[in-house]
Amino acid sequence: MTETVLVTGGAGFVGSHTCMALAAAGVRPVVYDNLSHGHRWAVRWGPLEQGDLADRGRLDDVLDRHRPRAVLHFASSIEAGESVRDPGAFYENNVCNTLRLLQAMNDRGIDRLVFSSSAAVYGNPQALPMSESHPKDPVNPYGATKLMCERMLQDFAGAYGLKSVALRYFNAAGADARSRIGEAHRPETHLIPLVLEAADGARSHISIFGDDYPTADGTCVRDYVHVSDLADAHCLALRHTLTGDGAAAFNLGTGRGHSVQEVIAAAEKVTGRKIPRRLDRRRPGDPPALVADPSAAMAQLRWTPRFPDLETQIADAWRWRKSAPGSAVQAYSGERPATAARTRQPTTVLRRRAV
Repeated sequence: MTETVLVTGGAGFVGSHTCMALAAAGVRPVVYDNLSHGHRWAVRWGPLEQGDLADRGRLDDVLDRHRPRAVLHFASSIEAGESVRDPGAFYENNVCNTLRLLQAMNDRGIDRLVFSSSAAVYGNPQALPMSESHPKDPVNPYGATKLMCERMLQDFAGAYGLKSVALRYFNAAGADARSRIGEAHRPETHLIPLVLEAADGARSHISIFGDDYPTADGTCVRDYVHVSDLADAHCLALRHTLTGDGAAAFNLGTGRGHSVQEVIAAAEKVTGRKIPRRLDRRRPGDPPALVADPSAAMAQLRWTPRFPDLETQIADAWRWRKSAPGSAVQAYSGERPATAARTRQPTTVLRRRAV
């Protein structure tokens, strides 16, 4: 019998790609999303149940009707700068709603969870690359909410036997290689799609916030990981909950950093277009470099990034942007992009029999 899982935030960027990977592995993803940031057109591999985690009655109804064996939890507020301006909203959405979800799961004996966490739990790096043992000292409310949720998972493991995996990813990038889904945030804040907006004229230029950091070219360095690799990792983490006990946490990254200037240069090579750029002042709180040590995920989840190359990530994002009619702005309207020809092999998820 096909295993059903609930995917909160499954209409978003990483969540929708994970639903696609789950379906390819024979798992039925039921998306629970309020569509405040996700997109109806991104839900293509299982049913959509529109609802908010703050609505416990609606959540209970969905859980009782679909009876999922596990939950993958993506639903959260993610913009770090906004978390500084409105921390109350972030604590309510990320922490309180996660608690509601955990309580609803516990009431029904659902004891497996994969949690979408973030490298923001670490704060400013004390050493590079950053392993899971790196001190946890978030510098903004967003990172603090993710760390609080991880602590809840540990406490629920000790008290109720919850088996969970928290995945701390660094910078998600790319898009489905067949351009079925891709990145479409409102507003967009991630570097690669912003650079591509400048490449096709939707943006006048790309801003470089500081060129005097202690890095090779003076611009900030980040670890970019393909969204399809993130989706694979969530499938493997789901399998890990079958045998693992307690609350585990793993970094997801390539272990290699790229500067802002390197991203722009790679995008110019992929698109064949000159990208206008403008130097601006540093942004408060931007660390010079953030690079993951993903060795624990590789060893314990048996995860290996299949698409670590920056140009591949940018090429997939560019193909998505061009195949979504006109621009990502039109993708917001609900139009579904055309499908290209490339294929990838799905990651296998080992499942226990549903009862």
